[in-house]
Amino acid sequence: MVQIEQDILGKNDAIAAENRKRFHQANQLVVNLVSSPGSGKTTLLTETCRRLANDRVVVIEGDQETANDADRIRETGVRAIQVNTGKGCHLDAAMIGSACDRLDLDQGELVIIENVGNLVCPAGFDLGERHKVAILSVTEGEDKPLKYPDMFAASNLMLVNKVDLLPHLNFDVQACIDNARKVNPEIQVICTSATSGEGMDEWIDWLQKQR
Repeated sequence: MVQIEQDILGKNDAIAAENRKRFHQANQLVVNLVSSPGSGKTTLLTETCRRLANDRVVVIEGDQETANDADRIRETGVRAIQVNTGKGCHLDAAMIGSACDRLDLDQGELVIIENVGNLVCPAGFDLGERHKVAILSVTEGEDKPLKYPDMFAASNLMLVNKVDLLPHLNFDVQACIDNARKVNPEIQVICTSATSGEGMDEWIDWLQKQR
């Protein structure tokens, strides 16, 4: 079993390295959004696309089934492609390479990947992205970073999402941030809400600075 896992990850890492080289040569920023189901990832991404619709943005949507999320993204005017993984619980580097071939990406584009809702499997699969961004909703527990440390250790940024709901919840934002920094002292944090708009300017500014 260990050998099989090593073979799978080794093959994926080799393809991810090719993806990364390709993105670098084309001056493309590739960001991989990861979260558990129900974090508000798609709603946040849709609002992000609305704000960046005229700024060379492309989205790769990952789900086990349906093209619903890609359809939502296209309604904002942003190009999007749906990748269905079937029984798979994550996107892999080969899927991303194939999606980019079909999208015919331009120089300098921002490519946002919305991974399958899962805080376990996507942590181990490099896609060739420059940054992983972990999204954690305030409707989840403050201890999520401690329960799923590999994902938060691999992420450069954590978005604490749905903060408009804080008045109705017993959620300690600072405890959540402290837990994330226990597993990744360098992780950056932005509190966001696509509904109220809180933190959206800061999130957009972070993306633009990475470019």
